[in-house]
Amino acid sequence: MRDKERHRLYHVWHEMRDRCGAPSHPQFANYGGRGIAVCERWASFDNFLADMGPRPSRAHSVDRTDNDGPYSPENCRWATRTQQNSNRRNCIFVEVAGELVTLKEACRRLGLTYRPIGKRIKNLGWPVSLALSTPIGQAPHFFQKEHQ
Repeated sequence: MRDKERHRLYHVWHEMRDRCGAPSHPQFANYGGRGIAVCERWASFDNFLADMGPRPSRAHSVDRTDNDGPYSPENCRWATRTQQNSNRRNCIFVEVAGELVTLKEACRRLGLTYRPIGKRIKNLGWPVSLALSTPIGQAPHFFQKEHQ
């Protein structure tokens, strides 16, 4: 591994540790402040590097597969921004053709516009199946009466 890439990975490792352990870090509240920790093994940069391996590209960053779990070899992977955006605490997961996907991906597959569907579920409390099956601009009669 070239020194330049090793330096970039060191920065990734250092930022990960600061998010979890330094209350002065701007993102501490979303990481260490809510109990996200870095495993003891990864106190060493060399162990982090051995476990994660080289970053596939500069577009990849460390992602925890379980957002409530620690930064550890069992819970981390290199992921693109798109992959990470599908692995957030606020994601809604739905089943489409027997597969569990994010609401955004379900809308893409079904040819629906995500924003109004998401608002129906998050803001109006619609059941997912109803939000996905009702044409945009329409509301079931019982929702029209309740939300006027």
